[in-house]
Formats: sequence, C-alpha cells, structure tokens
Amino acid sequence: MLEVTFLPIFFAGVVSVVIGFIWYHPKVFGSFWIRLTNLSPEAVEKGKKRMPVMAFIGLLASMLVAYVMSFMLPVLVVPDWIGAIELAFWCWVGFVAPTMLGMVLWEQKSFKLYLINALYWLVSFVAIAEILVF
Repeated sequence: MLEVTFLPIFFAGVVSVVIGFIWYHPKVFGSFWIRLTNLSPEAVEKGKKRMPVMAFIGLLASMLVAYVMSFMLPVLVVPDWIGAIELAFWCWVGFVAPTMLGMVLWEQKSFKLYLINALYWLVSFVAIAEILVF
C-alpha cells in the first residue's frame, strides 16, 4: 500500500497557486489574458473581491493534482528530477492539453488564450512533480 504524506502535497499545491499568481499577473500574462477573455473592468474587480475564495479552490485543485500524481510516481518508477519532468510532461500531454483544447474547438476561444492557460498547467505539473520526487 502506498503511503501518501500531506506536507509535500500541500506544498506542491501552494507552489502551483504561487505560479498562478505570477503567471496571471498583469506584468506577465495577466493583461493579455484579460484581453483574450474579453473580461470587463467590472468583472475584473468582482474577481479581485473573490480572490481569496478562488485561490483556496485553486489550492485544493492543485493539491488534488499532486495527490493523484503522488500515486503515479512509484508505479512509473520516477527516480529523479528528469523522470519528474517526463511524468509531468506526459500527464500534461495526455490529460490537460487535449481536454483544454475544447475551448478552442467548441467555445471558439483563441489559440493564444489556450496556450496561456495550458502552459500554466505544464509549468505547474513540472513544479508539482519535482516537489513530490524530492
């Protein structure tokens, strides 16, 4: 039976949220992301007011990713940081990239928006896997 410890999963979740705050900051991709999503200034302000709740839900979602990934590490025999990058990449390619592509195909969102969102998850997956390996 695999033993999962809370601390690395929690830390991986926190790191993923921090990456999100940086990734979607106006000086990184945030301003571009707002334009591509066609959010009104009112919607942006409303979102800022809900930020603590959204950050908490994001933390839980990232912790769930870390929890599931922690079960994959021993099964796939991920021995080091290179193996962690490979695990993160293949999880992203197999699960995140294709499912998020639906926003381009069916919701008619721009491919640039897809890249901003999907690549955030690639970076997060790599960070989560690296934390879990060490």
